[in-house]
Amino acid sequence: MGFIDEIKKKAKADLKTIVLPETEDIRTYEAAEAILKEGTAKLVLIGSEEEVAKNKGSFDISGAQIVDPAKSEKTESYIAKLVELRQKKGMTEEQARELLLTNYPYYGVMMVKMGDADGMVSGACHSTADTLRPCLQILKTKPGTKLVSAFFIMVVPDCDMGENGTFVFGDCGLNQNPTSEELAAIAVSSAESFKQLVGAEPRVAMLSHSSMGSAKHDDVTKVVEAVKIAKEQAPDLMLDGELQLDAAIVPSVGASKAPNSPVAGKANVLIFPDLDAGNIGYKLVQRLAKAEAYGPMTQGIAAPVNDLSRGCSAKDIEGVVAITAVQCQQK
Repeated sequence: MGFIDEIKKKAKADLKTIVLPETEDIRTYEAAEAILKEGTAKLVLIGSEEEVAKNKGSFDISGAQIVDPAKSEKTESYIAKLVELRQKKGMTEEQARELLLTNYPYYGVMMVKMGDADGMVSGACHSTADTLRPCLQILKTKPGTKLVSAFFIMVVPDCDMGENGTFVFGDCGLNQNPTSEELAAIAVSSAESFKQLVGAEPRVAMLSHSSMGSAKHDDVTKVVEAVKIAKEQAPDLMLDGELQLDAAIVPSVGASKAPNSPVAGKANVLIFPDLDAGNIGYKLVQRLAKAEAYGPMTQGIAAPVNDLSRGCSAKDIEGVVAITAVQCQQK
C-alpha cells in the first residue's frame, strides 16, 4: 500500500466530517464525488442549493450535506459567537453577518469552532492567507503550541531514501524567515506530524548550505541555534544539523560529512531554513521527481484546517481531505 492508500484506510475506520467551502470550483465537486464514493469522509459543502446545482456539473454529490449560510438555522449563533470572539478587534454584528454570508471559508471555520464539523479543506480558489486568516482569528493555536506552521508530505516514486520515499518538508508554506526559536518549533511540530501521519519514527534534519560547521555565516548560525533549542525542547527526538541536503538523505554523503550524526544520510523530515528554500525545494521534487505533494498542511491550529495549492487537482483535494480526516481522529 502507498502512503495515501494507508491514509484513506485510516480515514474510513472512523469517519469525520470535513467542510469544503469552495463550491464555486468544479474541482470541489469532482473530489467530493470521489470522496463520497470511496467513503473516506462525510462532507459539508457551503452554498445555496441554486449555486451548487449550477456549479456542480454532472458530478454526483448527493451524499454531501449542503449548508446555505443565508438559510441555516445555526447562522445566528455563528454570528453571535464571531462577535464574541472578535469584539476586542471591533467586530460588529453587521460585519460578522456580512463576513459569514459572503466569505464561505469563514463560515466553514465557524462550523468547526462550534463542533458542527471536524475539519476544513480550502485553498483551491483562495490564497494561503485567506484560508488561514479565519483559522488564526477563530480557532487560534492549540494548547502548548507556540507557532502555526505548514508542511508538505512528499511521496517520491521509486525512492529508497527517507521513509521508503516519503518525507515531511517544513515550513514550505507559511513562515517567511523564521528565527532560531521558530525553526525549532517547526522542527518539533513537523516531527509530530510525520509520526502521526506516516506512522514511523521521525529523523529530523535541519537543513543549511553548511554541514557541521563547514561554512560560517549568520544564516548558518541561525540553524545551529535552532538545533540546540529543538534538542532542549524535545530531547528524545532524533534531530541533528546543520546539514546540507545530500548529507541529510544520502547515506554515503552523510557518513562522509557528518560521521557522528544519528540522522545524517537517513533523514525523513527536512526542515528548511526559510520559506524561499522550502517552497523551491518542494516544487523541485514535485516536478522533477514526479512526486506526490500533499499540502501545505497546517500544524499548530486548534483544529485541523488545511490549505490547498491553487494549482491543485481534484485528486489532490481527495488526498488532503483524507489526511485532514486522520488528523481529526487524533485531535
